[in-house]
Amino acid sequence: MAEIKYTKKDHIITQQKASEDAFLAEFAAGDYTLTNPLVKLNPYIICPLSAMILFKTPRPEEVTIIVRGKEEAGNIVHRFPAAYEHVLPVYGLYADYENKVDIVLQDGRKHTVTIQTEPLMEGVPESTSIDTTAEYMGDNFVFLTASMRSFPVGYDYAGDLRWYCKENLAFDIKRIRNGHILVGTERLVKMPYFTTGLYEMNFGGKIFKEYVIPCGGYHHDQFQMKDGNLLALTFDFYSGTVEDVCVLLDKDTGEILKKWDYKKVLPQHGPGSGSQTEEDWFHNNAVWYDEKTNSLTFSGRHEDAVINLDYETGELNWIIGDPENWPQEYVDKYFFTPVGDGEFDWQYEQHACVVLPDGDIMLFDNGHFRAKNPDNYWANHDNFSRGVRYRIDTEKMTIEQVWQYGKERGADFFSPYICNVEYYDEGHYMVHSGGIGYLDGKPCDSMAVMLAMKPEYKDRVSFNSITCELIDDKVVYELHVPANCYRAEKLPIYYAGETFEAGAGEYLGGLIETQTTRMKVKADETGEIVPEHYNANIVEEEDRIMVNAIYETGEMVQILLVDEAGNVRRYPVNTVGQDFTAMCVGTFQKANPCDIDTFINKTGLEGPQTVKLLCEDKVYETGIVVNK
Repeated sequence: MAEIKYTKKDHIITQQKASEDAFLAEFAAGDYTLTNPLVKLNPYIICPLSAMILFKTPRPEEVTIIVRGKEEAGNIVHRFPAAYEHVLPVYGLYADYENKVDIVLQDGRKHTVTIQTEPLMEGVPESTSIDTTAEYMGDNFVFLTASMRSFPVGYDYAGDLRWYCKENLAFDIKRIRNGHILVGTERLVKMPYFTTGLYEMNFGGKIFKEYVIPCGGYHHDQFQMKDGNLLALTFDFYSGTVEDVCVLLDKDTGEILKKWDYKKVLPQHGPGSGSQTEEDWFHNNAVWYDEKTNSLTFSGRHEDAVINLDYETGELNWIIGDPENWPQEYVDKYFFTPVGDGEFDWQYEQHACVVLPDGDIMLFDNGHFRAKNPDNYWANHDNFSRGVRYRIDTEKMTIEQVWQYGKERGADFFSPYICNVEYYDEGHYMVHSGGIGYLDGKPCDSMAVMLAMKPEYKDRVSFNSITCELIDDKVVYELHVPANCYRAEKLPIYYAGETFEAGAGEYLGGLIETQTTRMKVKADETGEIVPEHYNANIVEEEDRIMVNAIYETGEMVQILLVDEAGNVRRYPVNTVGQDFTAMCVGTFQKANPCDIDTFINKTGLEGPQTVKLLCEDKVYETGIVVNK
């Protein structure tokens, strides 16, 4: 019998602290000058197109770095304040390229550093076309997060890839008030895409905080409040439903300060979209706080509904959506009546609702199925997706469509899932259709993201992501990427006044205690190591344990943890394949559905635990002791 593969893995915050301590110690010990600086590529491990340049000057000097583009318009310029010791984050390098970075002191002295980067990792998509100007984009990049066949990426005005993360950071990237970004972690807690929480980080990859959300992890979206606290979408892990809870997190501690559960205000059966399931009945994919009305707006894909709740009471204020199939008491009290002389379409399976300064509601109308009655569903090849702006009157309960973009582009702009809109100013918008799928070169009439996971369709399915910006209905930017990309955000890669920030990141919040089962199974203690055909391996992290193996479909499996006193904790493993009607992030999906990761949180565990595997009527040893 072969030994079980075992890995003890430090948290990325721990790994980054060790890396930072090492390059700072090297800097302190050496004589590094303007003409002989210390250069460290990818100092924080996860962003290969970043670097750190370190040197000293005899007197305090302001320093400007110029990361040279392939042409002058692609230069990235950032100024750092006066100092004796200069620790300069460098962003925006090209992959597989001899990059030139100019270091310019305030007195005019200059030195150029050459930084050779590695080729792109497999799965990092390069753009296929871009239509814009350097003048329009300025120092902005467009950042895309992954859904299928992609990684988090950032492109400049020319469509050149200048940033990516080699970790599967999920869902939306948002810049917060201190200049850092918030994005979902790569640490999966539940299929298909629920992760531990959020990272606060910079584009060099340094993580300042991980917000671990204890009730059910994180999905889809987050929003920073004026006081810095964070709204985050989650769910109650053992409630039997998902994507139906929002929490308010303390920015300093990660503590849950407030919670909203949509099950308390909405019917869970009846008004569903074509993708609704009993578990994923609402599928919230967006959160927005409006200070003027002190309310929260959420986007429920699986009820074709945008809802608004009172922030303080959690009571329902209104619903935007097709009222068909909704209980009459909801229709009478919460729904709007269309008005106006212009064209009007309801939205279906929408994403990314935004409340505009004048109270209008903007969102991405995916249009998936484009009806409430299955008899009237639209085929994808005849359908359309669009950005749309609605004007609502909450006194008269009327709604008017005042703007849209995308309908005129038909099926080639159709995304049955994901996507977003952004409002920059009146008449200035982004519309990101990131979930376009083709089968044999034609618009796919099923979910291409689902087909792509089946070996027989792998080479027949292709993807596209189209990101547009419009000013007064004129397209001033259009980017195409051969992947499905969850959302797009336009941001400068440096924030104003950005400098090096030393010190270890913080781990805030914590994981819930993993639920056990009382079901005892009559099984023989074999005393043998887990058989090779299970291909079992164990990864121990600082806050949890992952047991991976390949099981037979429907096989009865438990993971057993046995403490030093002989007490046994039993953790059931679901070996029955799951069909998901939503795959907003498919990058966690494995080719073999029988290849199963089981996560056991260390919360509630005390002392060493011997890991065993119960399969059907036999108990096998792993030879592994965790939590030592």
